[in-house]
Amino acid sequence: MDQDDISPSRRRLVTGATIGLAAGLAAPALAQRSAGAAGPANATTGATERGVGTAGGSAAAANATSGVQPMRDVRDLYPKPPFPHQSQPWPGLAGRMTPRPDHGEDSYRGSGRLAGRKALISGGDSGIGRAAAIAYAREGADVAIGYLPAEEADAREVLELIRAAGRKAVALPGDIRDRAFCKQIVAQAARELNGLDILVNNAARQRTHDSILEISDEDFDWTIRTNLYAMFWITREAVPLMPPGATIINTASVNAYNPSANLLDYSATKGAIVAFTKSLAKQMVARGIRVNAVAPGPFWTPLQVSGGQTQEKLEQFGGDTPLGRPGQLAELAPYYVMLASTESSYVTGQVLGATGGGGQP
Repeated sequence: MDQDDISPSRRRLVTGATIGLAAGLAAPALAQRSAGAAGPANATTGATERGVGTAGGSAAAANATSGVQPMRDVRDLYPKPPFPHQSQPWPGLAGRMTPRPDHGEDSYRGSGRLAGRKALISGGDSGIGRAAAIAYAREGADVAIGYLPAEEADAREVLELIRAAGRKAVALPGDIRDRAFCKQIVAQAARELNGLDILVNNAARQRTHDSILEISDEDFDWTIRTNLYAMFWITREAVPLMPPGATIINTASVNAYNPSANLLDYSATKGAIVAFTKSLAKQMVARGIRVNAVAPGPFWTPLQVSGGQTQEKLEQFGGDTPLGRPGQLAELAPYYVMLASTESSYVTGQVLGATGGGGQP
């Protein structure tokens, strides 16, 4: 169709839809920043600690009361590399990272966008899953989180935060490489939450290997079962329990589109998650269930310090993005809220990117 044939009313409709989608993502982020959210630092002092200055901190406090969004330089909102040398055994704990990741614990402000909803999140103890769990609870949802028993310390913190928001929290420790456990967590979550209408397939394994010759059958199988089989098993169990209007959100990665040389098996699984998401979305239309994915770039999570990156890459993590820093999980939570809420009712089969200015989609 020639551009001149598009009516002004249609232009207004398309523009309005685009603005609405952007607003859905921006709303909670604006609330975070207006509340003086500062990253891993204490919420009341973080602006000064990041070098914004005392005046900036005072302005943020004043704006938190007035609801006005302060202007900030996004390049300096959170820590930049170089990061200190650090290593943890798999699966890693957020509480032992330096700097500690910001999942929105002291900053995320909800507005009832998920009131009465019932969510199951795999890998909900730390990283992306933790940020989503906190945001969902503060938006009014009851939340069940799956996690490895070794992650109990992180998980306890999340469960307390969910309960502090006045919502029901369900702990589901175990290994999702086990098909029986995947069936169990879906059934238990639906039973204890009295329903299930949000599923977030987020748990993942990432290990750095410079060559395919270094990847053992055991390592490859571990990654595939964690990243793909578990997503398949959990989703297959969840779908019959989910009503029309429910939503499924899968965590993909920028590595699905621009794979890192040292993350061969991980990148392969993330590419498969994109295809799985788009295909499943077409199937689920008949059930009234939306299916989407988020493809993050470099975000500061325990995956990176527990074998997901070399020390050299870890110390400069996120420095090669246009923003010059890794993302913090509080910056990603709004994506998961928007995709779970009815605000994105016309969005299915899509992959949303958050890459700090690089990569795809």
